Amino acid sequence: MRILLWHVHGSWTTAFVQGPHTYLVPVTPDRGPDGLGRAVTFDWPDSVVELTPEELREADVDLVVLQRPHELGLAEQWLGGRLPGRDVPAVYLEHNAPDGNVPETRHPMAGQPGLTIVHVTHFNRLFWDCGPSPTTVVEHGVVDPGPLYTGDLERAAVVVNEPLRRGRTTGTDLLPRFAEAAPLDVFGMRTRGLAGRLGIPEERCRSHELPQRDLHRAMARRRVYVHPIRWTSLGLSLLEAMHLGMPVVALDTTEASAAVPEGAGVLSNRLDVLTDAVRGLLADPAYARHVGEQARTAALARYGLPRFLDDWERLIKEVAR
Repeated sequence: MRILLWHVHGSWTTAFVQGPHTYLVPVTPDRGPDGLGRAVTFDWPDSVVELTPEELREADVDLVVLQRPHELGLAEQWLGGRLPGRDVPAVYLEHNAPDGNVPETRHPMAGQPGLTIVHVTHFNRLFWDCGPSPTTVVEHGVVDPGPLYTGDLERAAVVVNEPLRRGRTTGTDLLPRFAEAAPLDVFGMRTRGLAGRLGIPEERCRSHELPQRDLHRAMARRRVYVHPIRWTSLGLSLLEAMHLGMPVVALDTTEASAAVPEGAGVLSNRLDVLTDAVRGLLADPAYARHVGEQARTAALARYGLPRFLDDWERLIKEVAR
């Protein structure tokens, strides 16, 4: 089967393209947001094929996976007038939790004929108003990086992209409190200058902008993973940390409680509980390793790649028949 999807979310797409199909990824000369093409820092198989908008006009496409509202019109234009959901089977994958006036948030694809809306968490499916559109959930899957955890550095890892712009959504304002409990290494895009902007001494908060191929080993050297995100679907970085065998400390918001069972980490909405947990894990390497082993076991069971690909195969066959 030939599946058209845009390169929007690198980590999610990396898992999705491990399936048995041919994946058509649009590419434009500027490699802008609508034409990134193949990933540079993620490992994608040869079954991911770049096509220009001109090539897509005549391309055979069996399924379209939409991920942003404007892709519906863009796909119709680039596919030579073939409308997803009418002329080509299609699903709309919603990565995000609703924003704004959350209880009343209407999904932009609600009521769009021929589209199934696929959520990545049950929390999202519950909170989005999708109207009469059929909905389903395919929970995240992660390409297993392996049990790389060493925890030899007495520091805490945080992964967040654009923490200054996203502010309270990503819990950026909480980092000074966590930095009192443990020195932080913050990984992600546009993290430079974070410590100074937050008034944290540089030795207590270091920023790192690493290519994806180096990220997991760097994370795994830190003693504990801290997930300060207030509002998100379910951060893939949290699931990746668990796959690495890291003990995790996270806010108990959105889908986190489903992802981190008892014994695999500490969840709370009390900052004193969270910071005490960070201190305790930092001080006891053996306990930290034990908790991390529990985290890895839980992550493999619920968010392993085989389950993820099997769930997508069932959905693809249902939608494309």
